[in-house]
Amino acid sequence: MSTPLQILKEKFGYEDFRFEQEKIIETILAGQDALVLMPTGGGKSLCYQIPALIFDGLTVVISPLISLMKDQVDALRVNGISAAYLNSSLSYDEQSAVYSQLLRGELKLLYIAPERLFNNAQQFISFLQRLNVSLFAIDEAHCISHWGHDFRPEYRMLSSLKKEFPNVPIIALTATADRLTREDILNKLEFRQPNTFVSSFNRPNIHYFIEPKRGYYSRLVDYLDKHRDDSGIVYVLSRNSAESLALKLSAEGFSAKPYHAGLDSAKRSRHQNLFIRDEVKIIVATIAFGMGINKSNVRFVIHADLPKNIESYYQETGRAGRDGLKSDAILFYSAGDVAKLKGFVTIEDNPEQSRIMLNKLSKMADLCENNSCRRRTILNYFGEVAADNCASCDFCLNDYEQVDGTEIARKALAAVAALGNRFGLLYTVDFIRGSKSEKIRDFHKPLLEYGSGSEFSKEDWLGFLKNLIGLGFLKQIGDEYPVLSLTEKSQAVLSGFEKVFLTNIVSKKTVSDSEKTFEKELFVELKNLRSHLAHQENVPPYIIFSDATLLELATFLPQNQDELVKISGFGEVKLAKYGQIFLETVTSYCQARDLFSRISEKIPKRFRKTKTEKDSDTKAVSLEFFKSGKTIAEIATSRELTVQTIEGHLAFYVFTGSLNVEELVSAEKIPRITAVIKQYGSDALTPLKIALGDDVSYGEIKAVIGWLRREGI
Repeated sequence: MSTPLQILKEKFGYEDFRFEQEKIIETILAGQDALVLMPTGGGKSLCYQIPALIFDGLTVVISPLISLMKDQVDALRVNGISAAYLNSSLSYDEQSAVYSQLLRGELKLLYIAPERLFNNAQQFISFLQRLNVSLFAIDEAHCISHWGHDFRPEYRMLSSLKKEFPNVPIIALTATADRLTREDILNKLEFRQPNTFVSSFNRPNIHYFIEPKRGYYSRLVDYLDKHRDDSGIVYVLSRNSAESLALKLSAEGFSAKPYHAGLDSAKRSRHQNLFIRDEVKIIVATIAFGMGINKSNVRFVIHADLPKNIESYYQETGRAGRDGLKSDAILFYSAGDVAKLKGFVTIEDNPEQSRIMLNKLSKMADLCENNSCRRRTILNYFGEVAADNCASCDFCLNDYEQVDGTEIARKALAAVAALGNRFGLLYTVDFIRGSKSEKIRDFHKPLLEYGSGSEFSKEDWLGFLKNLIGLGFLKQIGDEYPVLSLTEKSQAVLSGFEKVFLTNIVSKKTVSDSEKTFEKELFVELKNLRSHLAHQENVPPYIIFSDATLLELATFLPQNQDELVKISGFGEVKLAKYGQIFLETVTSYCQARDLFSRISEKIPKRFRKTKTEKDSDTKAVSLEFFKSGKTIAEIATSRELTVQTIEGHLAFYVFTGSLNVEELVSAEKIPRITAVIKQYGSDALTPLKIALGDDVSYGEIKAVIGWLRREGI
């Protein structure tokens, strides 16, 4: 019998497990239930697909969307794995053929929707009880919970699975669930002695940016213009917005289509397929689009409207960069969106659920308005500790200064006092600015504080008030309609005894454009080849290979089959089917440019000979120069060596302990670099560099690798 690691390599073409995949698989093989939280793109599906290939019987995968089922089954079949789905997209004859395969024991995985399990007096349950079912896998498991961000009533039926199949293990998987949702999932599924696996929610390759919404369209167009060759999703709140924005972008010359629940199913399906197959670059969509979308080369996700909660935001932004390469998540924020969404999240005749949903919306607004690292705020929300500075979000990429905001604070506090501590943020801002809106009550307009801050914009005042809340000079009271109130600290400011310093953006840090060592022209050739093969086989291009696999080919330039097998994504079936044609493209490119294999830079751990690196005179000289205060560039120039060589010397001394890693890498970057190294391994630098982006140098990556090896991590 093959081991999980052998199947990972032979069927899927990967050398090592990521996150807690191996422990999860061992738990399932031992016949135990498991709840798995793993970030989008982290490899959740392997946690049940590998056990499915080891178990004797059938693995039944419960999945919420037809498109997701087809996507997963196509990917499995390309890897030579027998899988099928049953849903309304199949004809009667096609469904009969699947039933026949099941009765003959020819399938290892079957994908179905939750409602099929228990409809028609549980006929399908009775049918499954005639088969040898080894495992149930529930994908998008947060849908079973009332507290989940995408609750689906049909998922409630899954609570009886344990009664019908008491001896069959269940694995429930999701990318997004806070503690309340996790507990609800476990209770609903009636897990016995459940094993819960929570991987890091951090997606280090996604860079987060939140910008004011006012005048956002021109900035959106500027961004899309710079990324015309990339695939991306633009999320909006309404169907009309999806239609109108897609039309405007198409008129600007962009390849864009709308997607929303108001389109007929054929049109929705056509637009989604065009996007998945790279024939359309941009989908402008409502939240109707995206759950389970497995397209690995989405390079950006843009929110033109505010998501209802951080879970939705995390899941939607997580559709970018599933291949691990650098991707952007951009949100255009307006406080007006918060007020608009309150009506959407309030649930009639259910005050408790309304309170929780409004609190989630408030946390989403805090993420946008607070002056702190976006990544840390997201990770803290899910109960994960994070560094103060991720060096890859708009807050951490800005320079800030403390400015005297005492006069601004006095105006704000005086306005709150004049309003009797009885009004919320938006009303207070309109009052301070002297808004002519009918919402402003007539008896407030004669007050001295009315219009006292008209020189600043609405967005400015919202920022000021949030700043004052963070500093403890104001507080918000209440859940559904929170009001602003003074605090014990307020009086000292109003009396002129205390100054207030507010945080102000000075400038954005410049991000250097480091040279990348992959062959860009070859990367384009490989993508064109992939598209051609995908068209022939009628599957999305990323089903053939991900961008990450093509990037490795364009980086390490394998010259023969032995070298090609060391590229991630080349399992036995894909190697036999596609290996030669991709190899010929790489070798032809190299011959025309006199390039040679770089595969020695990517030797998997299990093939690498153990070798202890030793100190040497040349390294010692570099260390001595560095200790004397010379920069790496100065050392390289004076010694007539490359910067990369000096960086290697110093990284060695981080490994030996002669240098502290923070002498070479700023403390705030270390957690992010560490997360990427843990995700991809340390065998090759280029994929790490691309995942981390231009603000992290090769030298910094080498230094952190040295430190991790010293610490035995």
